Amino acid sequence: MNSPRPTSSGLSVQQVLLCGALIVTMSMGIRHGFGFWLQPIITERGWTRETFSFAMAVQNLAWGAAGPIAGMLADRFGAWKVLVAGGLMYALGLLLMAVSADPLSFTLSAGVLIGIAQSGSTYAVIYGVLGRTVSPERRSWAFGVAAAAGSLGQFVMIPVETWLISHLGWQGALYLLAGTALLIVPLALGIRERRTAGAAAGHQSIGQALREAFGYRSFQLLMLGYFVCGFQVVFIGVHLPSYLKDHGLGIGVSTGALMLIGLFNIFGTYAAGLLGQRFPKRYLLSAIYGLRAVAIVIFISVPLTPLSVYLFAAVIGFLWLSTVPPTNAVVVQIFGAQHLSMLGGFVFLSHQIGSFLGVWLGGKLYDATGSYDVVWWLAVALGLMAMLANLPVRETPILRSAQAQPA
Repeated sequence: MNSPRPTSSGLSVQQVLLCGALIVTMSMGIRHGFGFWLQPIITERGWTRETFSFAMAVQNLAWGAAGPIAGMLADRFGAWKVLVAGGLMYALGLLLMAVSADPLSFTLSAGVLIGIAQSGSTYAVIYGVLGRTVSPERRSWAFGVAAAAGSLGQFVMIPVETWLISHLGWQGALYLLAGTALLIVPLALGIRERRTAGAAAGHQSIGQALREAFGYRSFQLLMLGYFVCGFQVVFIGVHLPSYLKDHGLGIGVSTGALMLIGLFNIFGTYAAGLLGQRFPKRYLLSAIYGLRAVAIVIFISVPLTPLSVYLFAAVIGFLWLSTVPPTNAVVVQIFGAQHLSMLGGFVFLSHQIGSFLGVWLGGKLYDATGSYDVVWWLAVALGLMAMLANLPVRETPILRSAQAQPA
């Protein structure tokens, strides 16, 4: 019987995929249900939607801002250490979120602390290990598997979280999820990389890597596209339940819609990973953003019924995180795997700036106009912009002088 073949990271591909996928499943699964806490929290605390939305916006911004730092630390000292810290902070943030009695403490716990925790327990850190473990011809597929795991977390955790809120109350549900987040810690120990003596050869410094990436037009265009991705998915993820409630559709329809997004996201991200191995990733990304814009236009133009909601959820779910595998695959394809977690963190920072604006403007413009219509159409316009921005991206490895070649 053949045992899994260890790679240069000292880990088998199967081991990294299993542990990494479980970590992403829990981390992303917990956060995908935060929209269900909006109504019970603002009702009990007497807050506005903007108060809750602002905390979620800060969470996304903190996640993005801390992402490059988490990536640097993971690339330099080991991803497992960052994941352990992320799991512990995630649990603490959920506990403090449950007991926060004023907007400031709620923003600091649900926003800042959980956001930082997510930067150390999600895609960028896991992808860094995958990039150093999986062979180049299989990276896009491996990234798709990890992204599909996050989608599976959404599909599984959405009904669990709604059940917990209805049976334990919104605070009790947060306490139990805090305990769940602690499971990230033992899983992180399963992806401890072995550092080899040859890893330092041909080292590219952090400064060199950053100057190279930010001076490269394709990297800038990828960041622009990811900004749009964040705006769209976080606006929909947080505000869709309230949007449906405003139109007379109950919590069952919202739960079903978010479950369908998670279910079809599994297939979409995995398919994106496979297609990224066969077709130019820039065309794949352009198609995803363009189809999102079309799906949103149709959704807000037809009569809102449970059937139209479920159809929209299935389509947008297939496109939900399907940008993640090809975007990260292009980054590692251009720049190599040495600083992948850090560079992926910077790309994700752009995603989270978009997330901040999407979730905050959703609440802000709703309170100002009594409708989400302006934000829906803004999401459409941004989708078309991202479709065009990804077309000129160059996917070939960047040319470096011999002194700047990374290991």
